[in-house]
Amino acid sequence: MTTPTDPEPEAETAPRTPPDPARTRPSPPRRRPGGRTARVRAQVLDAVRAELGAHGYDGLTTDGVAARAGVHRTTVYRRWGDVGALLADVLDAAGDDDWQPPDTGSLEEDLTALNQEIQTAMTAQPPVMEALIAASFRSEKAARAQRRLWEDRYTRCDIVVGRAVRRGELPPDTDARRLLIAATAPLYHHLVLLRTPLDPRLPRHAARTATLAAAAGAFARSPSAPGT
Repeated sequence: MTTPTDPEPEAETAPRTPPDPARTRPSPPRRRPGGRTARVRAQVLDAVRAELGAHGYDGLTTDGVAARAGVHRTTVYRRWGDVGALLADVLDAAGDDDWQPPDTGSLEEDLTALNQEIQTAMTAQPPVMEALIAASFRSEKAARAQRRLWEDRYTRCDIVVGRAVRRGELPPDTDARRLLIAATAPLYHHLVLLRTPLDPRLPRHAARTATLAAAAGAFARSPSAPGT
């Protein structure tokens, strides 16, 4: 662990706004200030992830983050203020990328690959993703940032359902959000709620179940649903 080395706090960066990608062509990631400000931000967010993975939410402190990042404590206090803002920035940073859902040529394979990504992230060590989810129940700032991240990810994944409709795998009135939630929810239920051992068959089983239900019209939009 490093000790603070910056004698002066860094200048603050502009507040980040949540991503708003198009449903079929997500916007490119926003450009952030470069140079030392960007390096310090990256160091601090890396330190937050490391501290959260090692000590959990209850062990996360701004002083601990500053020490691990090797920056002056005032830098963290002035830029972020508290651990809630640090967690929110970690979550917002996760959505500031060019990630796209898998495109395998079939709905079941796309959903399986997506679930495998989720399972890998949820079982990684240290358990940063699990800790971030848990922290969102303790910090309103983190909770708002997590909702922004999930909205962004589900919006980007709409294209998976759109492609399946165009290939004739699904009815045209399939509700993408309902299908995506049904396909991915078993991963979180088993890994977060039940805390069952890793099952390599789960990603495909959940994807296949959702695919069969969707093909049968289980996720058809209600006539009164927005946009219909």
